Amino acid sequence: MKPLGDKLRHYWLAQRMAKQGGLDLARAQGEGLLPQQDWADMVQRCRGCQWTEGCDRWLRALDQGDELSTECVNHDRFTALQAILETATQEEA
Repeated sequence: MKPLGDKLRHYWLAQRMAKQGGLDLARAQGEGLLPQQDWADMVQRCRGCQWTEGCDRWLRALDQGDELSTECVNHDRFTALQAILETATQEEA
């Protein structure tokens, strides 16, 4: 079993991955879609991910706004949050 990675490093990797996919985490939290415990759980999942080095390289190689990597352990959650926020934005318009 792989030891968990550094909390701070994985906090920033998860932040960067969300931003890479265009997800506004602050908005998601502000609208009650991402409770603090859910965010902590996402960072914890990231800490246990086997793809950490690949993730870091992948993030450095892309421009912001490209697709999320399907290798990300939080891909589905980030994608779901982004879809909810996009729907809310469309409804506001």
